Amino acid sequence: MEDKTILKTHPSMFRTRPLTFTLCLLLVALYGLGLVLLLIWWFMHTVDTLIISEHRTTLRRGIFSRHITEIYHSHLRNIQISQSFYQRLFNVGTIRLDVSGQGCIEIVVHGIAKPYKVKGIIEGLRYKDEERALSPVS
Repeated sequence: MEDKTILKTHPSMFRTRPLTFTLCLLLVALYGLGLVLLLIWWFMHTVDTLIISEHRTTLRRGIFSRHITEIYHSHLRNIQISQSFYQRLFNVGTIRLDVSGQGCIEIVVHGIAKPYKVKGIIEGLRYKDEERALSPVS
């Protein structure tokens, strides 16, 4: 059985730091140095990928070395979102996923756009998994 991908996202560059992004664009226009800074910044944001599928949420980190953390929605117990005032203005935030039986947060991703939408997707899938587990097998 294949696990269908529902959402695949990376941390947002512009929404996380719009002033820094604008400054880099100005440096591109003035000196070209901003292009190097934007490429490094883009690379740092694309190495983190949050993938939400039907039965699990996965965080992939890295290009040359790879670190993968997976949480099955049926094991998920806590979803935390934190946003500063500034982050609320740009609808971006940090999302933390916790599983039962662990002493620490399993997945932490900073700079996720529309974090409450992401939380809603995960919660909807989590409840579907719980309903599936509780329903009698025919």
